[in-house]
Amino acid sequence: MEKTSAKRQMIGQIVSNKMNNTVVVKIEHIKVHPKYHKRFKVSKKHAAHNTDPEIKVGDRVIIEETKPISKTKNWKVIGKVSK
Repeated sequence: MEKTSAKRQMIGQIVSNKMNNTVVVKIEHIKVHPKYHKRFKVSKKHAAHNTDPEIKVGDRVIIEETKPISKTKNWKVIGKVSK
């Protein structure tokens, strides 16, 4: 039997595309405070591998987890999300 693990995928917004073949994607989550039950946004930035020149700052994209490409890149861009 083969073991296959599903790779994590997330949807986020492009924040920077100034590096070669790399974009920075901002992922936002909504959390609830355990005591006060107030909702607040938490964000994290991931460096992702990208070879598509069509993707620009502000686009919403899907990123998928992959083996380490460099020191900071563990994600790759799968495609753009239609608005």
